Amino acid sequence: MKAIRLEQPRQFAKVEISEPGQPGPGQVLVRTHRMGICGTDYGGYLGKMPFFSYPRIPGHELGVEVVAVGPDVTNVQVGDRCSVEPYMNCGRCYACRRGQGNCCENLNVIGVMVDGGLCEQFLIRAEKLHPSESLSYEQLALVETLAIGCHACDRGAPGPGDHVLIIGAGPIGLATLEFTRLTGATITVMDMVESRLEFCRETYGVPHTIQFKGDGSELKQVADITNGDKYAVVTDATGNNRSMAGALQYVAHTGQLVYVGITTQEISFAHPVLHKPEVTLKASRNALPGDFARIISLIEDGTINTDPWVTHRTSFDSVIDEFETFTRPESGVIKAVIEL
Repeated sequence: MKAIRLEQPRQFAKVEISEPGQPGPGQVLVRTHRMGICGTDYGGYLGKMPFFSYPRIPGHELGVEVVAVGPDVTNVQVGDRCSVEPYMNCGRCYACRRGQGNCCENLNVIGVMVDGGLCEQFLIRAEKLHPSESLSYEQLALVETLAIGCHACDRGAPGPGDHVLIIGAGPIGLATLEFTRLTGATITVMDMVESRLEFCRETYGVPHTIQFKGDGSELKQVADITNGDKYAVVTDATGNNRSMAGALQYVAHTGQLVYVGITTQEISFAHPVLHKPEVTLKASRNALPGDFARIISLIEDGTINTDPWVTHRTSFDSVIDEFETFTRPESGVIKAVIEL
């Protein structure tokens, strides 16, 4: 069976792997139709993702078809189109017992810690499949990215009228934007790349954007936008340690800072910057099962339109040659999708 494996940073290989076999109790055999390329995949490719191990078949943003079901599986049937919840939690640890399997102490994310979906077929726990009768495989492949943003928004929990700043207008920042706009908050997006800010203005009608130049002008714009109050919630989706440290300067007194981007570098700041305004600092990791069902429903009813997201497509046979270009900001990639 064909697969693509990341042998080590910057080294993909087409490989033949064993057929997965028939599903056992609680398992489902699925065929991959679409795979979204995520910041985690780019980080793994570049050697910058702390949770990634090698060699690894990537692929956790997936639109799949159910091929066979094991005994006692009732939530899906053969032929169903599904999104994959890629977080293989243990169900026993402290976080799992509290209903937060996204932070399982023994978590295995497919395509990151264990092999994922960049292959023809694979076995998965049935409970991790979320079906839809109307969504395309491409739409289903985008659900996991949106779920990351959904959870990040929930971590900050902005309310109507709150000023919210999202730093980083890549896929995770845009996913956070999708759900923040549903809260009634007033949104500002900050990024270094003007074309991404233009996308936010034109596609989502974002009222305020700030191009980060690092010259201090950002603080003046923040003051103008918020009438000097700064932001009730700041979410940093860059994965850049300098940005993540600097994000504190934009948070209002008693506000919240949410880190959804991941870095292998240390983050440092003077403690008074955190302590004086009594800022709440939070991490946001993965997503929860209910996020997937909610997102599928929001796409189905038209509240979320995924069409503008996919800017690049590639085939299974071409992905190795084209992947490097997707990592470059000048390529204009917002979301690239692999068609299997």
